[in-house]
Amino acid sequence: MSDTDLQEFPSDFPIKVMGRHDSQLRALSQAIVERHAGALEESRIRTRTSADGNFLALTYLVHATSRAQLDAIYRELTACKSVLMAL
Repeated sequence: MSDTDLQEFPSDFPIKVMGRHDSQLRALSQAIVERHAGALEESRIRTRTSADGNFLALTYLVHATSRAQLDAIYRELTACKSVLMAL
């Protein structure tokens, strides 16, 4: 493992996605994540709504197999117009 790659694979890895509550954020982001990481059980998805109800935060706990897999997920999420931020 190099100094620049602190993540070990395979491992469970949380991917956080934020966007407007009134968008199709859940459906779009879940489809993107599952395209790269396989189907997720509901227990591996957490949803939080902001205090004012305008924003939605989702956390997907994926079984990450490589840095390339995570990079592909993040690239596609950040290209999605409904996603304001992906961490």
